[in-house]
Amino acid sequence: MTEIGTSSGPRRIALPEGAGAVVLSWGVATDVGHRRQMNEDSYIAVPPIFAVADGMGGHAAGDLASDAVVNRLQTAAKDGFVTPAAIGLALAQASHDIAHLDGTALTGAGTTVTGVALTVSGDDPYFAVFNVGDSRVYRWFEGEFEQVTVDHSVVQELVDAGAITRSQAETHPDSNVITRAVGFNEPPMPDYWMLPVEPGVRMLACSDGLTKEVGEERIQALVSAGSPAEATAQALVREALEAGGRDNVTVVVVDVVELEPARS
Repeated sequence: MTEIGTSSGPRRIALPEGAGAVVLSWGVATDVGHRRQMNEDSYIAVPPIFAVADGMGGHAAGDLASDAVVNRLQTAAKDGFVTPAAIGLALAQASHDIAHLDGTALTGAGTTVTGVALTVSGDDPYFAVFNVGDSRVYRWFEGEFEQVTVDHSVVQELVDAGAITRSQAETHPDSNVITRAVGFNEPPMPDYWMLPVEPGVRMLACSDGLTKEVGEERIQALVSAGSPAEATAQALVREALEAGGRDNVTVVVVDVVELEPARS
């Protein structure tokens, strides 16, 4: 378990070249759960990157894999904003790091990763949402709650093919089988989405230790309850533990507090 960053109240992040500023607050929470011996999740919550990685592999290899990802993302987060290309490079570097971890040649090691990063298109700020695997990013805005990312998993492919429903996917025997990861001697293939940064937006990044235990309606209820970001993150982790806590669970909640215009 590698934890980079902590929860924070409102923090002002200047846009490039005097184009204004974004004010964000965020909250993080994680727990090993009730059945695992160690926490193989890792996270980064340092502007401009907020991400969760869920490691996989025997003999603590998953912990090392998720650590490699968040540390490489940290090196990409040199300024207040980061490009999707820089995120992709960081994930490729992490994959190389994982391939050279001691003791993983036979067992293999890899990790999911999902998150949001502040970026700029033109003069406007955006969240670059990125994903590899079955950790997820959700967005809450103006009463609408949506899953932004699409799982890279066997069951998601079955859902897309119409073979099973989304509710059946959560209890399917292959629900833990993913089709993309960072590591396992394969180049990472992240998906990206660009979402405008707007006041009132709340973003949630989480490992599947949350979504495998707590239904989407209950997640929405907690995300939309109006609690601060840190309290919301803690409530989501607590809910996963009370529902069984079969896996590590990690949550990052990011709120857009204010968008300051450029000074004339």
